Amino acid sequence: MEKYLGKFITEELDQLYDKSYDIPDIVTSIREAAILTGLTEDTIRYYEKVGLLPFAERKTNGHRQYRKDQILGIIFLTRLKATGMTIEQMKHFRELSEHGADTLEARYAILEEHQRKIQQDIANLNETSKIIAYKLQHYRELSEHPDLEDTHCDTNP
Repeated sequence: MEKYLGKFITEELDQLYDKSYDIPDIVTSIREAAILTGLTEDTIRYYEKVGLLPFAERKTNGHRQYRKDQILGIIFLTRLKATGMTIEQMKHFRELSEHGADTLEARYAILEEHQRKIQQDIANLNETSKIIAYKLQHYRELSEHPDLEDTHCDTNP
């Protein structure tokens, strides 16, 4: 995992990823890696090509194989992407992690800033959800008691 995201203890990661107990110690194909990570095989190849992931180890027949910690690292990257981190930002984070403890503060700062962004996104989504809930209630009331003269569209619940 050091090459991906910094050193983690597998048991700690098992607690973070609900499916990690299903990941074998060695994943013997890109197809299996795709199933475990939720990515397509093409996406994994693309991520390797652009440097987001280091190239996978190869078996004697040339097929990719991955260790459990590599799969968990890929899953972590998918979580970052799902929360809006760009490929370039994730690539920079991974590159920093290759330098070990010397870049710990920088990696911490990146994740801390990203968490702030996620929390702001959640707050914005919660506000939007409240407005939608208000509108749904308004439409429900209109459907139960139609008043064609009432055209107000107040967005303040």
